[in-house]
Amino acid sequence: MTTDTLSLFFAMLALACGAAVLVAVVLALVARPTLARVATAVQPVALWLAWAVALVATLGSLYYSEVAHFIPCTLCWYQRIAMYPLAIVVGIAAFRRDGGIWRYAVPVAAIGLAISIYHTFMEWFPNLDAGFCTADVPCSAAYVTEFGFVGIPFMAGSGFAIIIVLLLVARYHRATPSPETPV
Repeated sequence: MTTDTLSLFFAMLALACGAAVLVAVVLALVARPTLARVATAVQPVALWLAWAVALVATLGSLYYSEVAHFIPCTLCWYQRIAMYPLAIVVGIAAFRRDGGIWRYAVPVAAIGLAISIYHTFMEWFPNLDAGFCTADVPCSAAYVTEFGFVGIPFMAGSGFAIIIVLLLVARYHRATPSPETPV
């Protein structure tokens, strides 16, 4: 499989994640009962889905650096610092069915998302550089651009965003006692 093929695949996954986040936000704003039904349906697998996203993002970033030989810039490293631990701790939480992981994982994912948003805008508008870039590996250089706007930081940001949504779905329903759980 070529780097171009994998980049297209990752870009399509990122767009799917972004669409899911957008749907969740719209439902939260205008159709809370529908959101509750969707969240109830997704809740049993929410942690597993969040783990799968973190794992694919981690493996994708390793592919880009170790196989495609794209040199990660400073902001890419910061995003990796946020994503890699999520692939481990969310996996453990999914195995243990621990929706309480949201308290620890959402802040990490939110920091990664903020960096991804800034990095995406820096790729789109290189004059936004605030000194993170080096001449050797500029943060504004786009190794991948699918559909004219989906680059690696956009992909990472989409992953962070859907992880946050999925962890909040797991948290939301964890707070609801099951019939077997004494109140």
